Amino acid sequence: MGNRDTRVRGIAARAGGWSARHRWAAVGIWVLFVVLAMGLGSAAGTVELKDSDQLSGETGRAAAIAEETGIDEPAGETVLVQAKDAGVKATSTEFRAAVDAVMKAVEGTGKVTNVTSPYDTETISKDGRSALVQFDMRGEAETAGDRVEPVLKAVEEVQKDHGSVLIEEIGGASMNKTFDDAFGDDFKQAEYSAVPVALGILLVAFGALVAALVPVLLAITAIVATMGLMMLVSHIQPMDDTSSSVMLLVGLAVGVDYCLFYLRREREERAAGRDPETALRIAAATSGRAIIVSGVTVCVAMAGMLFTGISTFKAMGLASLMVVAVAMVGSVTVLPAVLSLLGTRVEKGRIPFLHPDKRRKANGGSTNGRSGDNGSRFWTSVLRVVLAKPAISLVVAAGALLAIAAPALGMKTQNLTLDQEFGDSLPIVATYERVNEAFPGGSDPAEVVVKATDINSAEVKSAIADFREQAVSSGASRGPVEVKVHDAQNVAFVYVPLVGGSNLDKAEKSLEIIRDEVRPATFGKVDGVEAPVTGQVAGSKDFNDQLVSAVAPVFAFVVVFAFLLMLLSFRSLTIAITSIVLNLLSVGAAYGILVAVFQHGWGASLVGAEGVGAIITWLPLFLFVILFGLSMDYHVFVVSRIREARMRGLTTRDAIQHGVVTTAGVITSAAVIMVAVFAIFGTLSMQSMKQMGVGLAAAVLIDATIIRGVLLPAVMALLGERNWYFPKWLNRLPDLSHDESPEAAASPPPPAVEGERVRV
Repeated sequence: MGNRDTRVRGIAARAGGWSARHRWAAVGIWVLFVVLAMGLGSAAGTVELKDSDQLSGETGRAAAIAEETGIDEPAGETVLVQAKDAGVKATSTEFRAAVDAVMKAVEGTGKVTNVTSPYDTETISKDGRSALVQFDMRGEAETAGDRVEPVLKAVEEVQKDHGSVLIEEIGGASMNKTFDDAFGDDFKQAEYSAVPVALGILLVAFGALVAALVPVLLAITAIVATMGLMMLVSHIQPMDDTSSSVMLLVGLAVGVDYCLFYLRREREERAAGRDPETALRIAAATSGRAIIVSGVTVCVAMAGMLFTGISTFKAMGLASLMVVAVAMVGSVTVLPAVLSLLGTRVEKGRIPFLHPDKRRKANGGSTNGRSGDNGSRFWTSVLRVVLAKPAISLVVAAGALLAIAAPALGMKTQNLTLDQEFGDSLPIVATYERVNEAFPGGSDPAEVVVKATDINSAEVKSAIADFREQAVSSGASRGPVEVKVHDAQNVAFVYVPLVGGSNLDKAEKSLEIIRDEVRPATFGKVDGVEAPVTGQVAGSKDFNDQLVSAVAPVFAFVVVFAFLLMLLSFRSLTIAITSIVLNLLSVGAAYGILVAVFQHGWGASLVGAEGVGAIITWLPLFLFVILFGLSMDYHVFVVSRIREARMRGLTTRDAIQHGVVTTAGVITSAAVIMVAVFAIFGTLSMQSMKQMGVGLAAAVLIDATIIRGVLLPAVMALLGERNWYFPKWLNRLPDLSHDESPEAAASPPPPAVEGERVRV
């Protein structure tokens, strides 16, 4: 392509050119799209995920039976009455008086029903020192936490009058209220603080208020539009709060990143002496093209969640995919229009000592676009060492990351119990532990949902009785096994406290006995009876099992499609392979950090966490998909810049240095934003949120430094001309390679060096 060639090739270049020529139309179309998406979504409303949608295996079937029969189980509450002295027993007069007072007090609130005495239900511990008063909250279970406060206060008043015993309440409603009071605003505060944090970092990166506001505003409009689209899509794939939160995180990260890359390139070309129109065209053809490649790759990675078969993951995947697509489209369409409208006014609101012009002058740098703002002293120094000794750099960096990843080989996943999730930060956690100690499994019993043609038939009644007896005699439960029969729906709920209690490993062994031995020997002998087993332990196991079965297809889909996209976009088999390997190494290192900190507790106190012995079940697959997608952002932009310099005539080694150094500033800024936003979630009180925040932040930090700054240049330096290897038999594949505008191809590179023949 000659320097006088005026053709503009590539979708990004054409879109950017059209937007720059039709500025107000492009902005108007974008605003209309955002308003319509949100308006139509609000009118359509959101379809929320139901329990039967979210759960898998037997737990999903149990929830479906309850929904099909219209049974809405109330929120159950329990009051633990426990003697403080060994001499006081449940048979003692003062103990009985306390139990009677609790029953009378909770009934007096008018908020409860089905209050039962431990002397009738035999919910008295083996040592005789503890008893459980049980009852249900009136009204819907989902909103019971809003109505439980009078009951909690009534129990507190009883405690004041009976000092010889400990009286504490626990249950679904009381736990929800406690968590909402303590942490309800935690997550939202983290979400709200993410935008100011990103804006602050952009102010430092750009040194100008207007330039910093543009990426944030575009990211916010992309998020708002996606919220509306999510409401519409929820009628096909129901959504939940988790998918909305993940969408906001991903949308802010990629939305700001894409604008940052585009705006930095446009500013760089203007600093090199280009007129605003030419600078914008070059940014559209180069950074715009890289945004499309990166965006499509991230979308493919997010689509991997659809292969899990788990509705929560499918909702997260769709939400993330949509926000990335919207941010990508906005970055290559409305962003050029905004920059064209602003012109040099994008530098308005300059901040003293932070603007690049000030930094260049302070550092004695030039303003020709090839040093100063475009370069990085730190990364220039690092690259000098890496390129001088690429083999040693590769061995040291790869060895360090493999050592960091090593603990991941012993990763253990499970749903976190209450004490694991919150530690001893809440009094109700201590109550949970006391109940489990006195009544193993009593806090989270297994629940058998029995559905029969006639629940009151002699056969079914006999099977239920046999099940209750064998559940205890088999050693899976110490009882008491309770039964609630719903005659009209021909359904019965059987509650089985599992031996093992809050120790999920032991509790799962008890669950296996119930499912594989006790159930077949009792309900299995009655025709037409369904008896799926659900509950926290069962839910954790079923969810884990389904995730394990989904790992292979999700992994294969994401890796294969990412490989194909890189192959077609860069027309290099070598780059496609090294891209996948480096990204997998980055994810592996993140896994290793997670296991070391949260499973083994190594350095956990440094991040305000605890070693809880396990990683939350959903996190490894979630991290793989998110990190594999987001890490491609950096990789695509660095490799695109290296390839661009190579096409201009530089040797591969000089192109590597030019590409890494010139992208170092923008990638550092983007990484700092991501790390800061993700680290906010690492400060939350819940261990699962800490794990997510620390895992994401650590992975992005590793990816933007060791991977892109050391390993990538070392590998490419060792490969040399083989970086651009593309077998002839692959020439039949579609050509999605990087198409620069004529200005990009003609823009003066750093001093050319006589070298190898360019084959790209």
